[in-house]
Amino acid sequence: MSLSYRQPGVVLTDRFFTVPLDHDDPAGETIDLYAREAVASDRAGQDLPWLLYLQGGPGFGANRFVGRQAWLGRALEDYRVLLLDQRGTGRSTPANRQTLPLRGGPAEQADYLARFRADSIVRDCEAIRPQVTGGAPWTVLGQSFGGFCATAYLSTHPEGLAAALITGGLPGLDAHADDVYRAAYPRIERKVAAHYARYPMDVERARRIAEHLLGHEVTLPNGYRLTVEAFQSLGLMLGAGDGSHRLHLLLEDAFVRTPAGRELSDAFQEQVQSLLSYAGHPLYALVHEAIYGQDERPTAWSAERVRAEFAQFDAATAVADGTPLLFTGESVHPWMFDCDPALRPLRETAELLAARTDWRPLYDPARLAANEVPVAAAVYHDDMYVDTAHSLATARAIRGLRTWVTDEFEHDGVRAGGPRVLDRLLALARDEA
Repeated sequence: MSLSYRQPGVVLTDRFFTVPLDHDDPAGETIDLYAREAVASDRAGQDLPWLLYLQGGPGFGANRFVGRQAWLGRALEDYRVLLLDQRGTGRSTPANRQTLPLRGGPAEQADYLARFRADSIVRDCEAIRPQVTGGAPWTVLGQSFGGFCATAYLSTHPEGLAAALITGGLPGLDAHADDVYRAAYPRIERKVAAHYARYPMDVERARRIAEHLLGHEVTLPNGYRLTVEAFQSLGLMLGAGDGSHRLHLLLEDAFVRTPAGRELSDAFQEQVQSLLSYAGHPLYALVHEAIYGQDERPTAWSAERVRAEFAQFDAATAVADGTPLLFTGESVHPWMFDCDPALRPLRETAELLAARTDWRPLYDPARLAANEVPVAAAVYHDDMYVDTAHSLATARAIRGLRTWVTDEFEHDGVRAGGPRVLDRLLALARDEA
């Protein structure tokens, strides 16, 4: 039963759907999907076109906006919006350390999670579209991994789309995970250098924390083992518009003096555990590299393997040589499944996914080359999360796609930029700009 309620300027309705776990077996097992419908209060009774929002990740539920925050206010001027919790996320049938044992052992869990990639998400969208729109095509807005899903949508079910709007999410059509991370580490190094140029005092602060972690075993209040590699992964913050500032504020009060000597403060540890824990989004860690699998090559912990090619990221060497510590980010490593109590029970499942060799292709270059759906994409110059060169190559491969390349925003431009990013994409898709 649908339930509607109000927030400032918006009427929201909870929507629930049932879809096949495996769309090739429609009579088999099913899972539940949740979505939040949003419409402007003064247009609630009108027949409006639909915009489907696909969140980044993988593994995150759709944004929980209050009122008309970020891009939603602009969307509500023209659309009725469906904020979908992709399979396994949010209020959809969950996939985490508590629920996955219901599937059986690690092998069964890995087989289950192999169905949580962009291809299955697109088929979910097509399964629920007739119930939502009455069969009419809808516009999709894909942020980051949501843009990967939108590109897969254009490849397999373009008849379901009135338009596709992509922000920071044009994937490499044939890029293996190794290609992704080999391009990523130099980009991350540039982001760290820019952070230290902005906040030069953080060079010494980060080095002192790394030195402490190399010499001490630190367990955070939630049971997370804070290793130096885990500390370095806080560089994930540098991909957001305000991330450098938030990292600086985190580092400035890391230590307190105690009877036992200098220790990491409770306040610092509390903030760090909230940033590092995967308890709320374990799918990000489990299937992050799997989103790049498209052939018989395993991903095989690509980010960890490729990192070995970039010796400058070794923390112990940086501390010993007195060079600036390099942060990392937007990568998943096997040690995370040892450090994070939310991931520890899933280590063997993750190993099986990393070894998998039967991934299906996610994109159809021939169909994209013949595309007739209006498509517009914001490509953020030197985006830390998605390689700009890969994105622009894909933009050239999709017929009719119009790009907006900008260095005004980081990867979170559609959130940080308020209505401006969506407004620009709509204008491009409608040939109004």
